Amino acid sequence: MKPDPTDLTLPERDRQELITWSVACAERLLPVFSADRPDDWRPREALDGALQFAEGQMTVGQIRKLAFGCHAAAREASEYASTAVARACGQAVAVAHMAGHSRELVRYTKKALAGSELARELEWQKAHVPGRFREYVYPDADG
Repeated sequence: MKPDPTDLTLPERDRQELITWSVACAERLLPVFSADRPDDWRPREALDGALQFAEGQMTVGQIRKLAFGCHAAAREASEYASTAVARACGQAVAVAHMAGHSRELVRYTKKALAGSELARELEWQKAHVPGRFREYVYPDADG
């Protein structure tokens, strides 16, 4: 069953499924952040925690703390693109709390990448979103 695109929260089972896609998107961007801040593991640890949430091994409260760590890492990053990637990671992880955060991945991808690299990444994201979430994540698109 397709989720209601007006429901920003969604049931936990839906969020557990959607977070897996969100993490995959953020992981593809992570090298941009790591090039700027190779010793800052907060985004990577947060993405790992999000996958544990997807498996029912972490609570929303634990995951929210990890998401806040991503945003702290974004504030400390020195490059615009790495800031955007840390924010993308935070949004991906925050899907545990509210599924609507998944819609922000495109926004931060556009801030992190440019040109043909951006086009390829956006195409990959849209091609890999689970079908039942396509209209949810891309409510203004033609699907």
